[in-house]
Amino acid sequence: MNTIMRKSVLGIAGLAFTGGVFAGPVAAHADATPVAGKPVAVQADKPGVDKGKLIPHGVQGAQSKITLNGEQTGNAKAIIAATKKAGLPERAAVISIATSLQESKLENLGHLGDANDHDSLGLFQQRPSSGWGTPKQITDPEYATLAFEKGLKQVDGWQDMPLTEAAQTVQVSAYPDAYAQWEQQAADIVAQHWNS
Repeated sequence: MNTIMRKSVLGIAGLAFTGGVFAGPVAAHADATPVAGKPVAVQADKPGVDKGKLIPHGVQGAQSKITLNGEQTGNAKAIIAATKKAGLPERAAVISIATSLQESKLENLGHLGDANDHDSLGLFQQRPSSGWGTPKQITDPEYATLAFEKGLKQVDGWQDMPLTEAAQTVQVSAYPDAYAQWEQQAADIVAQHWNS
């Protein structure tokens, strides 16, 4: 889809969801704890991570945070590894991890039966019927990340966009503002694991 068409579609979708309507996914995950929505310093104790590249515009709105288990941490590390493989910077990993936090809480979801959103699968809730890949591919963290980031690279100026706008342009979610709430946690994860 070309950029003009994508922006038109997103503009119409944005009008439909004005007023901060993103209670669906947020309410579905009551374990997410919102924290104050102010620009916060990234908690990087590893040398070599440029904190300014992780959250260049500061966070938008209230931030949520969940405690990650071993599987979720492993999936975050897989996203970082795939981002490096793609030759993309830390900011792409922040956008990717925040997107996965919103879509699956960094869990590599298989088919959820009646709770499934159509045929959505994996870390990014990508759909085989929408051309993201086969179910086996979409549930491979590296493949899913590279597919998401391929879409991200096609967004003109993604590096300079607010996180939620960049993620939404790729994902085309019914809740376009929901990605913003995960920016701080995603940046903290990248800062912690980028050089490990």
